[in-house]
Amino acid sequence: MSVGEITVAINSDQDIVSARQKGRAMAMELGFSSGDATLIATAISELARNIVTYARKGQITLKGIQGSSRIGILVIASDQGPGIPDTRQALRDGFSTSGSLGLGLPGVRRLMDEFEINSQPSQGTTVTVKKWRQ
Repeated sequence: MSVGEITVAINSDQDIVSARQKGRAMAMELGFSSGDATLIATAISELARNIVTYARKGQITLKGIQGSSRIGILVIASDQGPGIPDTRQALRDGFSTSGSLGLGLPGVRRLMDEFEINSQPSQGTTVTVKKWRQ
């Protein structure tokens, strides 16, 4: 397995599309089903959209990972934006500060197998998610 690491700078809607496509391609290369690759791509879209909406710029890092007996994909979305004042509230279904549907973070958490968020006010946010191949 020679899937390396890809970092996509996120500054615009076009970058969201690029990150999504690269994530889907990497998932397929790692042997994920087409359905799972779509779920991964959707999670990447949501994370990248949050970067554009709230922080203006940031990056998405994609990496093939190997656990003890399984293969997965690691996605890290990071920015130096305003941060999330209350991450617990941000993870509630339907909560949105931008007037959107609020599918963002709770949706990403449901789509992926592992989810971790680290956010400091005025220092930015990093969301780390993993999906393991079935």
